[in-house]
Amino acid sequence: MRTFLALATVLFTWNTQADVFDVCDYGAKGDGKTLDTVAIQKALDACGKAHGGVVRFTTGTYLSQPITLRTETTVELDAGAKLQATTNHSDFMKTPGDWLKARGSDFIPFIGGKNLTNVTFTGGGTIDGGGAVWWGEAEKARQRVPGYTLPRPDLVVLQRCKNLRMENITLQNSPKLHFGPNECEDVVVSNVTIFSPEHAANTDGVDPGDCKNVLITNCRIDTGDDNVAIKSGHKVPGREFACEHIIISDCTFLHGHGMSIGSETSGGVHDVMVERCSFKNTDNGIRIKSQRGKGGLVENIVFKDITMTNVDPAVTFTCYYMANSARDPVQKPLPENDPAQVMTERTPIFRNIYITNLTATSEGGAGLIMGLAESKISNVVFENVKISAASGMKIENASGIQAKGLHITTTKGDPFLLKNAQVDN
Repeated sequence: MRTFLALATVLFTWNTQADVFDVCDYGAKGDGKTLDTVAIQKALDACGKAHGGVVRFTTGTYLSQPITLRTETTVELDAGAKLQATTNHSDFMKTPGDWLKARGSDFIPFIGGKNLTNVTFTGGGTIDGGGAVWWGEAEKARQRVPGYTLPRPDLVVLQRCKNLRMENITLQNSPKLHFGPNECEDVVVSNVTIFSPEHAANTDGVDPGDCKNVLITNCRIDTGDDNVAIKSGHKVPGREFACEHIIISDCTFLHGHGMSIGSETSGGVHDVMVERCSFKNTDNGIRIKSQRGKGGLVENIVFKDITMTNVDPAVTFTCYYMANSARDPVQKPLPENDPAQVMTERTPIFRNIYITNLTATSEGGAGLIMGLAESKISNVVFENVKISAASGMKIENASGIQAKGLHITTTKGDPFLLKNAQVDN
């Protein structure tokens, strides 16, 4: 395993430039009524042309359409400042039209940027996506088709960036995903509060996609979908694994769908540590999820010093991800007696997973470890793990499961339900 302490200590050594570009100097009003998009973009552009600096938002509410970041930029929102997205659906479409008929690629994030270096968000303020005008239709669509994600804009999406920092700030009410660094390197998310209502469908907190060297620490995430989801949708040139060297530490997860890897894993995921995190009232606790056609190698994953209260279930490692959650009103049934298929480059492979010092209570199942007949989940080690649940842990198509200290207490049924599984100790 890689030395994670080394990763945490080497990230981010740059110093931002002294130049300050106050958005009010470029005409922003910050009154919550005037559209400040042009003024904000002018300040960002000026910062980029000056080869870096601080774009500052003093106390006020700055109403804006989508904006684009420049390289070498620190976005500083004072504690009393809010950057507020407009509630006009067409503002977030590349070509205005009926948003309910649009595809995901038709939308623009509220804050976007590509191929940037040294970008920071900080200052104690808030970025608000105005998601209430989007969530109602999304929930209707999800109720009609379990697991369906109605296309909508995300809050902050940065692509192919290096040295990216999100710290001491609040992200809230995104139409969909709150923060998505994609194909980025050297990312720190620290002391960030992320909030959306429990009923707001698909409002993930932080989704590092195809990223290398990521630290998410001391964050409080309360959302309507995955609190954190590591996604690896495709191969990245020059890397064996699209996602690697990722730490999630000292975070609090409230409503949401827990700490996930997947469901896209085709680019590979390597060296992830989740430590000293607490979960309360989440659908799922720790989860690795994928399926045939979206899979790849996921290995060297560590979960340690974890506490969970009222989750459902506590542990899920599944190669049959059905795109729904334990509390969804309609569940897609898992296949029975599914025969082995030919292995391909998109077959999920999960191996070398370590869970130690985990305590959980679950109102539903203790967990699920479910591989494929052609690709068993292998080498999963439990040490000092205690789960109190309504029903037991189902383990199927798995080998080398080492229960060195796995204690499951159930109110009904057997604590372990095994099928085509090798469990030691």
